[in-house]
Amino acid sequence: MPGSELYEEFMALHTREGGLVMPNAWDGLSALVLADAGFEAIGTSSAALAATLGRPDGRHEVTRGEHLEHARLLGRLTGLPVNGDFEDGYGDTREAVAATVEAAAEHGLAGIGIEDTSGRPDRPIRDFDEAVDRVRVAVAAAKRRIVVTGRTDNFIQGRPDLDDTIRRLTAFAEVGADVVYAPFPPDLEALRAIVAAVAPTPVNVLVSPADKVLSVAELRQAGVKRISLGPFLYAGAMAALEQAAKALVAGDLATATAGMGFDRIGELIAGAKN
Repeated sequence: MPGSELYEEFMALHTREGGLVMPNAWDGLSALVLADAGFEAIGTSSAALAATLGRPDGRHEVTRGEHLEHARLLGRLTGLPVNGDFEDGYGDTREAVAATVEAAAEHGLAGIGIEDTSGRPDRPIRDFDEAVDRVRVAVAAAKRRIVVTGRTDNFIQGRPDLDDTIRRLTAFAEVGADVVYAPFPPDLEALRAIVAAVAPTPVNVLVSPADKVLSVAELRQAGVKRISLGPFLYAGAMAALEQAAKALVAGDLATATAGMGFDRIGELIAGAKN
């Protein structure tokens, strides 16, 4: 599908009544499970991808090329629009951000997120002007072929400043971001303030505000247009693995080996869009 058509298709999911729930896959089979469940789009998760490789998230230890190939695999298997959780755009320079967005479009991604993070523990959030400029560069490179999400990580980087968060998200929208995103606002009131400040730009929420896990219906009522799951589905799968491992150590083979059957796995793979 040409880039402009994919852009329009993916944006339509955001602007329709109710928006979309966009779960994040971490490998081929997880993507197929999500597609089979009926989801209309999926995302990558930088944290889940890094974990599958035994690397930390947000420290530039997963390469742009690795993430691009991972995202292309998810899209090829499912035929669904894929949104790439591409951290800070994989580079300190404006040119690096532009190159990442261009590469994502060429790899057939439907969307890409650009964060205001830096990958540096001593200065995890970039200055306001730099952060806004990087989103501006991403939008220019996207050329309406790929949906750009402008994201600030204030709340998850120890900067609980709602005013600055709204200032950043508003500026991202003003320079052309199609969607804006601030993981884990403190509560529903803060989330509603964000939605109101950036309207009509769609807002993505990671699961819920920090204080309480809400339902999809409650988030939609607050004006949220996209709900993503980040690494949480992956973490749930790993929790099941951990419990199976504990059962195995205890000698309980039945519990340790309960799970999806190979017939079901084969059925999902046979139905892939290869």
